[in-house]
Amino acid sequence: MSASPTSDRRPSDRPLRSAVVLGGSLAGLLAARALVEFADVVTVVERDVLPDGPERRKNLPQAQHAHLLWSGGAKAMEELVPGVPRLLAEAGAHRLPVPTDMVALSSQGWFRRWNESHHMILCSRDLLDATVRAQILDDDRIELVERAEALGLEGTATAVTGVRVRSRDDAERTFPADLVVDATGRASRAPEWLAALGLPEPEIRQVNSGLAYASRVFRAPEHARHGFPVLNVQPAPREGRPGRAGVLLPIEGGRWMVTLSGTRGGEPSAEEGDFERFAFEELRHPVIGEFIAGAEPLTGVAFTRTTANRRYYYERSRQWPDGFLVIGDALAAYNPIYGHGMSVAAQSAVALREVIRRRGWGTPRLARALQKAVGRPVNAAWDLATGQDVFFPGATETGPTLRDRILAAYVDRLLYTATGNGRVARRFTDVSSLERGAQVLLSPGVLLAAVVGPLKPQLTGPPLTDEEWKAADARSN
Repeated sequence: MSASPTSDRRPSDRPLRSAVVLGGSLAGLLAARALVEFADVVTVVERDVLPDGPERRKNLPQAQHAHLLWSGGAKAMEELVPGVPRLLAEAGAHRLPVPTDMVALSSQGWFRRWNESHHMILCSRDLLDATVRAQILDDDRIELVERAEALGLEGTATAVTGVRVRSRDDAERTFPADLVVDATGRASRAPEWLAALGLPEPEIRQVNSGLAYASRVFRAPEHARHGFPVLNVQPAPREGRPGRAGVLLPIEGGRWMVTLSGTRGGEPSAEEGDFERFAFEELRHPVIGEFIAGAEPLTGVAFTRTTANRRYYYERSRQWPDGFLVIGDALAAYNPIYGHGMSVAAQSAVALREVIRRRGWGTPRLARALQKAVGRPVNAAWDLATGQDVFFPGATETGPTLRDRILAAYVDRLLYTATGNGRVARRFTDVSSLERGAQVLLSPGVLLAAVVGPLKPQLTGPPLTDEEWKAADARSN
C-alpha cells in the first residue's frame, strides 16, 4: 500500500525536506526506506534501469554468485521493510537454522550440527533484490530516476547542498537535498567528489587476497529440494599457501547455487569442464564435488575477480561536510565468501534511522554522527573478513601484524574448541550472524572453554545423514 502523498504529510509552515540516494542497490534502497520517515521526498538516482521482477540487474556481476542473509541482517531488514522474510519464503527462499543445517569444515575441523541458535535466508540475489525493491518503491515518497549518473556534489567543504546528475540524453541538472547518500558501490567516486570541495583524502585500507570465484547453478535431486543443508568447505588461512573454498546453497526453484573460490595462486577456472574437478581435487574435502557430480547443471560458470576487502574510514576524517553520507560497498567492500554484505547494508540503514530519530533532521553535525553510526556494523564484518584474509600470500604489502597473529592464534583455538563444544560454537554464530559483537568471544566463560578445549572428540567426516547422502551420486549408485 502506498504512503500518503507528500503534500498530505508536510505542515504548510515547514520547508520541504529532501534526500537524494545515489544508487538503486540494496544498500541504497534500504537507506531510502529509512529516510522516508523524516524526508518528504527521497530521490533514488540509478544509472541503469531496474528490473521489474527477479531478473539480473545490469552491472551487478556478483548476483551470479552465492548470497545469504544472516539472521542479524534479516532482523534489520524486517524492521525496515516488514513482511520481507515472509514474502521471500512465499517466493521459494529457504530459511535454514544455524548451525543445525550447516555442514561446515572450518580450518580446525568439522563443526557439529548443534541445535538452532540463529538462522540464514537463502535465495538468489535476483529474487531478494526484486522482493525488497517492490516493497520499497511502492511508496509515493520515493522517486526513482533511472538512466542517470551522478557527476559531483554541490556545496562547500562545510555543507553539501545537492548533487549534479547527467541523464542518458546528456542533459545535466542539480538535485537540491538536505542529505545526499552515496550508495554507488565499489565504483564510488566519493573521494574525488570530496577533494573537489577542498577536503583531504580519506584514510583507506585494502586487504586483497587475490580471490577469484566461480559459480554454477544445478538442479537439486528431487528428494533434496527441501530441508537440505548448506555445505561449506572453508580455507585454512594460516597454512602459508593459497586458500581454496566452496559452498553449496539451496535456493528457490529446487536449485543449488555452488560457488568455488581460491586466493592468489589457487584460483578456480572459468572453464565448465574444470568446475567439478576443482570441487573434488582442490578443496580440503571433496564433499561438494561428490554432490554436484550427480546433479544437472542449469547454467554455465560465472567468474569474478573483483573481491578485495576495501574500507574507507570516512568517520575518522577531521573535516566532514553536513549533508553527505557514504554507505554500502562505497564505504566498505568485503571478500564475498563471508556473506556479510547484505546484512551490513540492512543494519547500516537501521543505524541511519536511529541516529536521525535521536538527533533530529537537519541538526548540526548530523552527517558526521551518521557516518560514525553506519561504521559500526561495517567494522564487525570488516574484522571477520580481514582477520582471515590478511594471512593469504600477497594480501597486504607487509603481511599480518603481531596483533593479527595473536588474535588469529586465539581464534584458531576457539574454532578447535567449537568443534566439540556447543556453547563456544554458539558464540561463534552469534558473531558470524552479526547478532552480537566479537567481544562475546572474550567473556570469562569462553576464555575458560578455550583453555579446556573441545568436550567431544572431533568428527572425522561431514555430519550428513544417510538421507542427505542419497543426493550424492557417489552414495546413490
